[in-house]
Amino acid sequence: MSDTKATRLIRETTDGGAEVAILTLANPPLNLFDQSMFDALIEDLADLSANPPRAVLLRAEGKLVSGGVDVHVFGGILPPTSAATSRAVEQGAELWRTLFAQIIHPLEALPCPVVFAAHGLTLTAAFEMALACDIILAAPKAKFGLVETVVGLTPSMGGPQRLAERAGSGRAREFVMTGELYDAATMAEWGVVNAIHDDVDAAARDLTNRLAKGPTRAHAATKQIIEAWRSGGVAHADSVTPQVSGALFDTADLRGAVRSFLEVGPGKATYTGR
Repeated sequence: MSDTKATRLIRETTDGGAEVAILTLANPPLNLFDQSMFDALIEDLADLSANPPRAVLLRAEGKLVSGGVDVHVFGGILPPTSAATSRAVEQGAELWRTLFAQIIHPLEALPCPVVFAAHGLTLTAAFEMALACDIILAAPKAKFGLVETVVGLTPSMGGPQRLAERAGSGRAREFVMTGELYDAATMAEWGVVNAIHDDVDAAARDLTNRLAKGPTRAHAATKQIIEAWRSGGVAHADSVTPQVSGALFDTADLRGAVRSFLEVGPGKATYTGR
């Protein structure tokens, strides 16, 4: 195994001074989610959580976004005999608990917009990470799949439930149970992919930079309100909105934007993320 890190995290500054983080899957040739990839993502997301930028772009280099999880990850869990099954069950459960706690949930909890760019085949864990992002952009030839059934598994990093949230439970069942690949146009029709671009990497960078220049605290509040809806429905979201939105009146961005609106009209405000 190479000592080269399986991901690359860089921070850039937009022309307006907003910090953007670009997290790239870089584990050639297939960007497989092996232990080195999981370890790198856990490290990178801890970094982003400790020092959040104003927007994040998650992308990949190479022909594929990812060929999925390296099945060798499961090799150390499988019991040699049926007598060891109970330990294998607990090890499998602990694996998924760790991946939720250290990858999926921290990714969703970032207090800024997160954009995922899919330029090619995006399988299993990579697609589950995409579904944990705020906005998914795809190239016309991108394809998506949760194909865990080929090894007798179901997707266990949140894919089925997050796909159901975007596309409906019937579509999620179809997607997971058939194990088929679905193209970008179908994913856009289902509401999973937000937009399709010929040059998806450039479009994703442009969108990430634009979002980074926006009212970051307001974007974080939007995520909090939607998360409240996801966990408790409309009534719960309504109950938290006054406090979450009310806190924005203590931000420099809201005060400055209201003043700008009154003095020079809409669309002229600049934001600092504070």
